[in-house]
Amino acid sequence: MQFLLAFIVVGPLIGAVAALLPAPPGLKGKSPDQAVLRHGVTVTGAVLAAAIVLALGFDHDHPSTMQATTDISWIPALDVRIHLGIDGISLPLLVLTALLTFLCALYSYFKMPEGPSPKAFVALVLVLESGTLATFAVLDLLLFFLAFEMVLIPMYFLIARWGGAQKQAAAWKFILYTLLGSVIMLLGLLLIGLKSGTFDMVALATDNGRGLTSSVQVIAVLAIGIGLAVKSPMWPLHSWLPDAHTAAPTVGSVLLAGVLLKMGTYGFVRILLPIAPDGMQTFAPYLAAFAVVGIVYGSLACLALARPGSKGDLKRLIAYSSVGHMGFVLLGIASMTPTGVNGALFANIAHGLITGLLFFLAGAVKDRYGTADLDTLSGATGAALYGRAPRLGGLLAFAAVASLGLPGLAGFWGEMLALFGAFDPADGLSRPAFLTFMSIGAFGTLLTAAYMLIVVRRVCMGEKRDEPHRIADIQTYEFAAWTPLAALTVLAGLWPAILLGLTDPAVQKLLAGGKS
Repeated sequence: MQFLLAFIVVGPLIGAVAALLPAPPGLKGKSPDQAVLRHGVTVTGAVLAAAIVLALGFDHDHPSTMQATTDISWIPALDVRIHLGIDGISLPLLVLTALLTFLCALYSYFKMPEGPSPKAFVALVLVLESGTLATFAVLDLLLFFLAFEMVLIPMYFLIARWGGAQKQAAAWKFILYTLLGSVIMLLGLLLIGLKSGTFDMVALATDNGRGLTSSVQVIAVLAIGIGLAVKSPMWPLHSWLPDAHTAAPTVGSVLLAGVLLKMGTYGFVRILLPIAPDGMQTFAPYLAAFAVVGIVYGSLACLALARPGSKGDLKRLIAYSSVGHMGFVLLGIASMTPTGVNGALFANIAHGLITGLLFFLAGAVKDRYGTADLDTLSGATGAALYGRAPRLGGLLAFAAVASLGLPGLAGFWGEMLALFGAFDPADGLSRPAFLTFMSIGAFGTLLTAAYMLIVVRRVCMGEKRDEPHRIADIQTYEFAAWTPLAALTVLAGLWPAILLGLTDPAVQKLLAGGKS
């Protein structure tokens, strides 16, 4: 198991190096470009297979125990170790990352985004995958920081080289925001490591902040929290996200929404909640307040973009919806209760599945019509997907109702549990304040339903007119890339215990200071 986890983390890096080398003569196929894209599908497929085997071999009776662990001394002077391991919190995120990266590689094999050589594209996607998987698997604070930073450069180039309009400005905004947050986060991580004498996340979580004074915890939570909040993204540190999503190629948007945003919220759960509980309790009301402002702000921004005549972009609207959805994740974390944190982790996975599917669909609509402008796509002369491409229109409607939190689909459970966590927050937190936050968050769900239904009405409905060229419905490769996301959205919605059974024991142990 430990070799399997090491392969999952390191395998994509080796694949990235191999992608830059010339393809062997027997594997070139029709062209070197096709060979390297097939290489990307093969490597990400092998990593996904390893992640599934790891999940099947995982001891589901003890999900709170770190499993498949590797612990090797790396920098003895600082007690920095190459420490890997997974529990019920990190395993679902590991599998989600492997799945989404494989589906993006498969999609790109048939629909490579316009831009430079596919060699660099495949190598960057694989480096991105390795960094994200490492973030969810490492158990050392400095290794976590290195993995956290490792994803920034490949995502910058994916936006800047293969993106659409305004790609350079969007890429620079992404890198500057996230790098600035990361510098502050590094100071907080160093403060914890130097004051406690170790960077080991398991030892620090078991200590549960007893080795750190309250003032050190407060400073650490402020510094680390800023870096994590930028990546989450929390209002008002979110403004890089809509530009990045709008400019990014389809697979870049899928990976950014489905995987990268999860790294920030995972850091709150894995590092701040167990290691600095006093500091988290100090900032929890502020985190919850920013979260619910983000929920309402994201929804109002989406309503403004969806309004006729506003020239709203479909990809930009989905990006703003992510600000709202991730607000529920942050609200659940801020409650500091098992119910809220479990809801946050569930909402993380649900958002990755649903928003990943939405960005795939938005990219497909843009490819077919040459635009993602909602005013152009709406009305009798617009997309009218139900009449022109009924399967594509039906799947877009399905993803929209999943995103608005329809009961029976994955989007429902995480948001509901996050609101329940806010209804009865942890001891020491103001219940009246959190009841107010819960009410505002619940109002945000109504706004979400409003803008999603407006999008479906404008893009999917309308009179079918004769066209000079026929719009293609879902292609075979699109069906292969999108079906797993739709199926898992239904499965997680109908059987939430498949996720909650993994996360709950691990969350209980984390919040109890390492005691099962």
